[in-house]
Amino acid sequence: MTSSSKTASADGGARVELRALSVTYPGGTVAAVHDVDLVVEAGEFAVLLGPSGCGKSTLLRTINRLVEPTSGTVLIDGIDVRARDAVELRRGIGYVIQAVGLFPHYTVAENVAAVPGLLGWDRARIDARVDELLTLIRLDPARYRARRPRELSGGEAQRVGVARALAARPRVLLMDEPFAAVDAIVRASLQEEIARVHRELRTTVVFVTHDVDEALRLADRVVVMNAGRVVQTGPPEEILEHPADDFVRDLVGVDPETRRLVLERPLVER
Repeated sequence: MTSSSKTASADGGARVELRALSVTYPGGTVAAVHDVDLVVEAGEFAVLLGPSGCGKSTLLRTINRLVEPTSGTVLIDGIDVRARDAVELRRGIGYVIQAVGLFPHYTVAENVAAVPGLLGWDRARIDARVDELLTLIRLDPARYRARRPRELSGGEAQRVGVARALAARPRVLLMDEPFAAVDAIVRASLQEEIARVHRELRTTVVFVTHDVDEALRLADRVVVMNAGRVVQTGPPEEILEHPADDFVRDLVGVDPETRRLVLERPLVER
């Protein structure tokens, strides 16, 4: 999914830049994130890859200020995120997590409509957006609008979570291990869907995973992290063919040819 091969749309993405970013949690003696410089270009699908505890989720959450940096700066389209009210900022950034977090007492339509409602969209516009997004994630609005989260499968609930995150047309979508809790077949289907949605909307996506195959299949660019630092960034092919050090080499596996087969089975047309 190279940036040059994807179809542009009216939504588009924003440029995200992290400058000398560090995070040390209160009471901590070791930085969870240490001196990270990273640019995610507008419309890019960047995957933060690394083992548990390497700082990738912490780094992701600095973008929407769920975690405040100890030092450094986060810019979205050149604007420091600290210059905006945190709640207002988060309403403009899509966020999808492993636990989904749908409101159980809301219908599917009400869940998707939650942020547009808070932003004061009129009812006709909200209804049209709900139908548009349910169609986009391949859930028939006529069948799913009135369902409650308890009536959804795990894969369906995650799709609704993605739709809710996209409802207010965010230019940045953050995804933190979103598919880790579903089985392998459903996970593959959800990967197909998010790749297709990204291709159509061109939203900037920052996606966290510890699964190497998932990273290789989804990413325009892989950002490998270890012990709070970025140790290598590059297209999947580059990570496989030219690992920066032994850590990256061990992470992607001793048999890069087998890993390369993942790239030969594209999720969507590249």
